[in-house]
Amino acid sequence: MALATGMRVPARALLRAWARLPGAALGRTEPAACGGGGVRRFGNQRVLVEPDPAAGIAVMKFKNPPVNSLSLEFLTEFVISLEKLENDKTFRGVILTSDSPGVFSAGLDLREMCGRNPAHYAEYWKAVQEMWLRLYMSNLVLIAAINGASPAGGCLMSLTCDYRVLADNPRYAIGLNETLLGIVAPFWFKDTLVNTIGHRAAERALQLGLLFPPAEALQVGIVDKVVPEDQVQSTVLSVMAKWMAIPDHARQLTKNMMRKPTVDRLVKQRDDDIKNFVSFVSRDSIQKSLQIYLEKLKQKKG
Repeated sequence: MALATGMRVPARALLRAWARLPGAALGRTEPAACGGGGVRRFGNQRVLVEPDPAAGIAVMKFKNPPVNSLSLEFLTEFVISLEKLENDKTFRGVILTSDSPGVFSAGLDLREMCGRNPAHYAEYWKAVQEMWLRLYMSNLVLIAAINGASPAGGCLMSLTCDYRVLADNPRYAIGLNETLLGIVAPFWFKDTLVNTIGHRAAERALQLGLLFPPAEALQVGIVDKVVPEDQVQSTVLSVMAKWMAIPDHARQLTKNMMRKPTVDRLVKQRDDDIKNFVSFVSRDSIQKSLQIYLEKLKQKKG
């Protein structure tokens, strides 16, 4: 049985399967087919899921315009959709991407962290934790098809994946830039980055709030591959085929072995982490910084 679930899936087969999906190109949504024979999408207002049971993969597209910010509603809908895929043994791999080329995800929704009450801050942070826990320990093969800018929480989402492919566009920078906003990245953000690029590179990136353009992101190891935008789809599917060729049980146990110590650290301190976040974000100085930044964003849009 283990050999059967881990049998090799040729990239060409996945490409054919992808072509059957409605709106198959990354970051492009078309009306789903109705009637017999069509692949039925599911999802909700902010997350679109395009499943292909025959290939055993699904594409999860972020569609929370204008910048796919991680609002409480988005996080809730995302976790529900991911859980649905994990509970369906048909699916072995998931591709995370944006429905709006140009931005993968701008990260945490600062409006959830500004001008609200402590109970809301606690609810929001618990949802952010849940998103990370679900992704980082998912048994599915997760590949990020990064087709836009990916700062802060957007970067965190991609770091939870098993592999990251970034479109080669100088505007598509990626990194944990929290310090630029006067915010400190939580220890589990830090741990995820350290696990990916090493301690010294992570220390420098976090202190300076660095956002890496594609070439530098590849060099430091925050992404695994940089390709022209029109090759992201084929590259992701080729990579997915290699990962799905590995017997699931062996890959999943190895992933668990590598990542569980990092996850356990948050699980043991989850309540304290929420309290620390609420205390930090409730400070007058932090609220003022967030208000100034949000006002600048409004002026920029205007």
